[in-house]
Amino acid sequence: MEGGDAPQDRSPRLAALRLRDLRTYEEADLELGPGLTVVSGPNGAGKTNLLEAAYVACTGRSFRAAGDRELVRRGRDAAHVAVEVERPGFGRATFTVGLVPGDRRRLRVDGAPVDGLLDHPSRPLLSVFLPDRLALVKGTPGLRRAHLDQVVLALRPAAAAVRRRYVDALRQRNALLGQLRAREVSPAAAATDLEPWDRALADAAVALTGARAEAVALLADPVAARAEELGLAGELSVEYRPRVAGDAEAFRAALAERRVGDLERGFTHAGPHRDELALRRDGRAIARFGSQGEQRLCLLALLLGEADALQAETGRRPVLLLDDVMSELDATRRERLVAVLRAGGQALVTVTEAAHVPHADDPGVGRVEVEPGHARALRVSTIAEVA
Repeated sequence: MEGGDAPQDRSPRLAALRLRDLRTYEEADLELGPGLTVVSGPNGAGKTNLLEAAYVACTGRSFRAAGDRELVRRGRDAAHVAVEVERPGFGRATFTVGLVPGDRRRLRVDGAPVDGLLDHPSRPLLSVFLPDRLALVKGTPGLRRAHLDQVVLALRPAAAAVRRRYVDALRQRNALLGQLRAREVSPAAAATDLEPWDRALADAAVALTGARAEAVALLADPVAARAEELGLAGELSVEYRPRVAGDAEAFRAALAERRVGDLERGFTHAGPHRDELALRRDGRAIARFGSQGEQRLCLLALLLGEADALQAETGRRPVLLLDDVMSELDATRRERLVAVLRAGGQALVTVTEAAHVPHADDPGVGRVEVEPGHARALRVSTIAEVA
């Protein structure tokens, strides 16, 4: 990003990963290098499970929305995953997660129980690419709003309180709308009852839209630059489109204008919960006018641009967990993506064949080979050891 010196790199990274009875793994222990690591193996061998294990260990939850029963290896009663995190200037911290179906997840940092991992200062930020995450580009606005809010929280953790205020006010207003609708209260009479919640919702909405707009302004240039670097034809733009723009007074006016419809349906129509994050290439929605490969490049540009913005603003670059990222990319774009990944930060990339990753055999590129069946078949190596 332009302007000012970027903060010193304070990015925690994954240094070691240990699994016991997680998904297809009976047992696995591996060290991870600071740069690019290529995880290769046949379909169904457990490559995605390895990325999921790292995510579970750092967050206490799965990126596949799995219940504990799905995460625990078949025939076992519990699973355990741990990750050692290297923190620049502070040594290592160990995050562990114990999974027992039907029981609460057991979260620890350096052996001490904690209520959650997401807010721990030593936790690495993680950015995940999965083939089904193309829904972020092609799917509903709600998916993009939720993603944007996660980026906002990573950039400005204090914004969590802003979002909570809005969600709470929206919930209360919707509940009141439902009650007024059931009682068949007229719009004119309902205005008095709704007025306190209109004010609360308007104040929170202005704060939330402001935080989102600030985040998108920080993302716009890095995302466009990464899209160009990856070889996406045309100019990719990221635009925040609020349904209601302006100050709290403008928002209250929008609520008043829609009061009749709100009462008829029992929920609030205007507000940040209806906003859109638009991804456009040369002014046209890439979801409608882009190929599957172009949409994949758009998603990669978005994730990489977010990583750039986070590093520039906070000094912390997310660890990239990229599953099956090379499929549907031609040789030139694979080359460009690998160049980006090797330029900085930690990334784990899964492929069926290591040869699908340009320069996978170069010194400095980590290699993990996964074979179906037992986790002891997992081999961690540098190219020197492979040779």
